[in-house]
Amino acid sequence: MTLENLNTLNPENIEDIEKLTMRWLFQAALDFGNNAVEIFSKSPDDVKDIAEDITREMLDSLAGFNVTQRIFGTVDYKKARYIILPDKAIRQALFIDSKAEKTNATATIQMSQTSMQVRQSRSGTTVNEVGLLPSISIYNEQQYLTTTAFLHFMYSDSSTGSHRLEELTLCCLPNGLLQEHYNPNSERTLWLAGRNAPTLGEDFRARVSFHRLQDMKRWRVQKVYYNQGDSALHGNWSE
Repeated sequence: MTLENLNTLNPENIEDIEKLTMRWLFQAALDFGNNAVEIFSKSPDDVKDIAEDITREMLDSLAGFNVTQRIFGTVDYKKARYIILPDKAIRQALFIDSKAEKTNATATIQMSQTSMQVRQSRSGTTVNEVGLLPSISIYNEQQYLTTTAFLHFMYSDSSTGSHRLEELTLCCLPNGLLQEHYNPNSERTLWLAGRNAPTLGEDFRARVSFHRLQDMKRWRVQKVYYNQGDSALHGNWSE
């Protein structure tokens, strides 16, 4: 199998690779949906730990073209894979983090979880914070295209103290090589201010707005819904 030199990829190639990754994630979420509902309702663990467990089990259940290479990052799920396209094959470093909240409008990220720069305005000041993941990762002298995604589990608490999974938002952040297409300046941005206090010396964080990112490219944000009191689930791919 001939592997593509990642330095030759154009923005359309990267979009195709990330869209293919989102389709894989979306299908995994549908296939594992009823299991996710059961785990959320029966597990005694903290909701963040439940989301992490579901993410790992869900993605491992849908096989892909894995590469025998350990990759490193501050996310819940990390995998080196091959991406096979009709006219090319590449290596991918896939980074996926999980969130569990009672709202579903944003996801808070650390700068170690993105290859993008965060360009936004905060309190009237223009911010340009550099993501700490490389756009192209290097392991054993081999190139891997960095892809970052988030699984945001929205839940509610029942009267008995158990947790009810209501909605899963899947979000794929653009690779840093697509910076000028999605976040060229602080006016055109997918970011909201993060939950960090600079005056207290806390690490910079940002929140990705699902609505803003979806307005830029609809397929980058997908949703799976779980019916309350029922094991049924549904989700329609948004193009």
